Amino acid sequence: MKRRVKKHLPNAITCANLFSGCIGIVFAFQGNLVVAAYAIFLSSIFDFFDGLASRVLNSYSFIGKDLDSLADMVSFGVLPSVIMYELFLQAPQINGVSQILNFVAFLLPVFSALRLAKFNNDTRQSDSFIGLPTPANAILIASLPLIVQQYDALAHYILNPYFLTVLVLVMCSLLVSEIPLMSLKFKNRDFNKNIFRYLLLLFSAILILFFKFVAVPVVIFIYITLSLIQTKLTNDKVPG
Repeated sequence: MKRRVKKHLPNAITCANLFSGCIGIVFAFQGNLVVAAYAIFLSSIFDFFDGLASRVLNSYSFIGKDLDSLADMVSFGVLPSVIMYELFLQAPQINGVSQILNFVAFLLPVFSALRLAKFNNDTRQSDSFIGLPTPANAILIASLPLIVQQYDALAHYILNPYFLTVLVLVMCSLLVSEIPLMSLKFKNRDFNKNIFRYLLLLFSAILILFFKFVAVPVVIFIYITLSLIQTKLTNDKVPG
């Protein structure tokens, strides 16, 4: 019995990630973007704990790896694209332009699929990432409707078809970029080896505490910046 639980628990958590993403898509198409955004956050929690459970229980499997990617494709690829599409629809329509720009939102699942396929076959990404992880991209997009709800003054800037188009193109580029980004997996408690992870968690906690959802894009920017600094310092220490 314990062996069966050990074997199937990580996959069950992954299925919860997928289920949450599917529910989020329903709410997104109904125009309830706040609930859809929270569904992404919930999926992110499940996504974190399925990997943690797999490592703690030592129950890695190829089926689990494929299942994780399929779940991520729905929760962090399709769901954020539907949220973005609905944001396009809420933006002021520009004759002859907006109808075309609206569908730019669905570039997100395309590049998310490329990102996930690349991750599954790239041996360089066992301890870190190359390109922006799909959950980080999804969380940033999920923050947009929550920022609009929280700050009416920012709605004018966010609900702009040109801003949304540029954002989609930038995020798609980051998903498949060659930018090295750190993983939040703590293999040990050594402060020096994990200092950038601790800094990211510290900055994130402070910013979210004071600025709530509007801090999310800033946190993503800090994540990328700290990762680049860490890579630069690591490369400098390697004898050339």
